[in-house]
Amino acid sequence: MSGISPVRAWWAQRPPAAGAAVLATGIVSVGLRQAGAETLSRIALVLACVAWVGLAANFVLRLTLDRPRWLTEARTPGALTAVAATTVLGTRFSLLGRQPLAEALLALAAVLWPPLLVLVVRHWRGRMPGAVFLGCVATEGLAVLGATLAAALSTAWLAHLALVLFWLGLALYGLAVPHFVWRQVVEGPGDQWVAGGALAISALAGAKLLAADSARLYLWNDDDRGVLRTVSVALLILDLAWYVVLLAAEVVRPRPRYDVRRWATVFPMGMTAAATLSVAAVCLPWLDGLGRVLVWVAVAAWLAVAAGAVLTTRAALGKAS
Repeated sequence: MSGISPVRAWWAQRPPAAGAAVLATGIVSVGLRQAGAETLSRIALVLACVAWVGLAANFVLRLTLDRPRWLTEARTPGALTAVAATTVLGTRFSLLGRQPLAEALLALAAVLWPPLLVLVVRHWRGRMPGAVFLGCVATEGLAVLGATLAAALSTAWLAHLALVLFWLGLALYGLAVPHFVWRQVVEGPGDQWVAGGALAISALAGAKLLAADSARLYLWNDDDRGVLRTVSVALLILDLAWYVVLLAAEVVRPRPRYDVRRWATVFPMGMTAAATLSVAAVCLPWLDGLGRVLVWVAVAAWLAVAAGAVLTTRAALGKAS
C-alpha cells in the first residue's frame, strides 16, 4: 500500500494544463492516420483515451469534493484543454466510424464549453502567456468535430452550427491577441506555441467544413466555398509562419528542461500537420508532402516530451516515497 499514496498525491497535483497531453496525443493520432500509419495512430489513440479517462476522473472528483479548488482552476485558460481534448478524441473516433461515441463526446464538450469559456474569458488579464489562445482552440475544436460528424452523418444543421463556431473561434483569437505577451516567443516554457496552434486548428476547421459539403447536402454555394477556401489557406499560411518563428526562437534560445506546458508545444505541431494535410485534401494537393513531414516532426516532439514527462514523474514519485 506504500506505493499508492505517492501516486495519488502526485496525480492530485496535476494542473488543468495537463489536458494538453491528451490534446497533443489525440491530434498526433489524427495526423498519423492521415499519413497512413494506422497502427501507430491507434496506439496513440489508446494512450490519449487512458489519459483522458484519468483527467476526467480527476475533474469530477475536484468538482464534487473540492469545489473551491475546481473554481480556481476553471478560471485558468488551461481548463479549456478539457474541451479541446474531448473534441479531438471525438474527431478521431468519428474517423474510425464510431459515430455514436463521437456524438457523445461532442455533446460532452458542448456542455463543458460555455461555462468554462465564460469563466476563463472573464478572468483574462492584461498580460498573458500563449494559453490565452485556448478559447479559440476549444471553440474551433467543436467546429472541427461538428463538421466531421456533419460529413459522416449527412447532417446539414450540424455543419451550419460548426460554421458559426468557426467564425466565433476566429473572433476569440482576435480578442486574445492584445493580451498575449510577445516576449513569450523567446521566453515561454512551451505554451507560446498555442498562438500558432490556434490558427492551425482554425485552418483544420475550415478544411473540414469544405470537406463536409456534398451534392446531397449542398451546404455552400460557390461564393461560400470561395470564402472558406481563401480563409482556410490564409490561416494555414499564418500558422506555418508562426511555426517557423517559434521554431527559430527555440533554436536561438533553447529551453530543454521539461515542463508540463511542453505538451502545448506538441499539439500545435501535430495540429499544423493535420491542418496541412486537410487543406491539401480539399484544395492544395501539393501540400501533402509537407504535411506528411510535419506529422513525423510532431511524433518526434511527442516522444521527446513524453520521455521528459516519464523521467520527471519517476523523480517526483521517488521523492514522495
